[in-house]
Order: sequence, then C-alpha cells, then structure tokens
Amino acid sequence: LPDVEGALKEIEYSFDVLGADGVVLMTNFDDKWLGDPLFAPVFDELERRKAVVYTHPTTPNCCNNLVPGVGVSSLEYNHDTTRTIASLVFGEGRTALRFPDIKFIWSHSGGTLLFLTSRMEVVARGKNAEAQRAGKQPDFPNGAGPIFQRFFYEVAQGNTPGMLAGLFHMVPVSQVMFGSDYPYRPAQEAVDGLAAYKIAPADLQAIESGNALKMFP
Repeated sequence: LPDVEGALKEIEYSFDVLGADGVVLMTNFDDKWLGDPLFAPVFDELERRKAVVYTHPTTPNCCNNLVPGVGVSSLEYNHDTTRTIASLVFGEGRTALRFPDIKFIWSHSGGTLLFLTSRMEVVARGKNAEAQRAGKQPDFPNGAGPIFQRFFYEVAQGNTPGMLAGLFHMVPVSQVMFGSDYPYRPAQEAVDGLAAYKIAPADLQAIESGNALKMFP
C-alpha cells in the first residue's frame, strides 16, 4: 500500500504460493489511515481469507517533530495506532464492522486507545444518533467497546502497570499477546512488566504463547 492493485497481487502470492497466514500493515500510508475507502478492496480480500493483520505504527506527515527533543516514536507512534483504529471503526466504510473475520493485532497495547475509550464511546453515540435521524439501524447498539474487544493487542512498550491495568479492563486475556519490539527495546522489558503485574500462571502462559498458538496453529 498505497498501491492497492500491487497489494492484492502480493496477497495472492504470499498466501497461495508462500503459505502466509497474514500480513503486516503500517498504520498509515501517505496520510491515509487503514479505514480509508481506497483500501476497501484489500480488506475485502483479507476478510475472504480470514487473515491475520498485524499493524505497526509510523509517523504521519502532519505530526513530525512537534515536540523538539522527544522522538516521534515516543509520542506519535501510539497516537497513530489510535488514529487508524478509529478510522477502521468509525470511518465511512466501517471497515472493522464489515470485515469481522480479519484478526487485527495492534502494537503497544493499542497505543493511546486505552486512555481514550470514553471519548470513543461519545463518538459511537454520535454515530448512532446520526443513523437514527436517517432512519437506519445504529452501527454501535452496544457502544464501541465490543468492537475493541474483538481485536488483539501485543504488549511491547505497553507493559507498565497502568497500561496493563487498562488493557485487562478493556479486553479479556484471550486477546492479549506477547511482544517485545526487539531489537529496538530489550525483550526483558516486556517479560519483567508482565511478571511484575502478578498475572495468574495460566493467564501468563496464554499471553506468552497460548494465544498466539491458537491464532497460528
């Protein structure tokens, strides 16, 4: 992406010839987030294949070096993950709702989504009101929470006590996966963060390997 035709050819080759289970996407391509209608044919094909889509954030053109001395990966990466989740859920195409069989894995415990869930619920209520005024069924009858709970989240740079508390409050353990960001961060950081949180042994095993083995048997 953003070459849609090229991406479709690569999906066909990767899955049918190489036997891939999924794809990796960045959070935006040329300032188009994943819910942009341009990418709908790609997600239509990934849905048909019930693919795994792992995402990693990148810097949008709008927001490079906003805070001098603080790297963009320290701020904008997490914000951009939230931007692209919002575009998939609330964008015109409602991509996340239309394609429920795609297994999205979000980096860094979902970026800043954990801390913006109340605002996302306000957006969901607004979208429902718009639908009702237009005489349509609301897209979010139970709010945005059930959509976020379908996604998977890995804990690289998302493993401090506050972040883990928010993550486990938002989703069940079955949606949480180990991640380290190695070699950019030491893997021990994620190991220590999970250990310090005093997770039950069975839940810890699920996060460290069991949930991934279910997804990639």
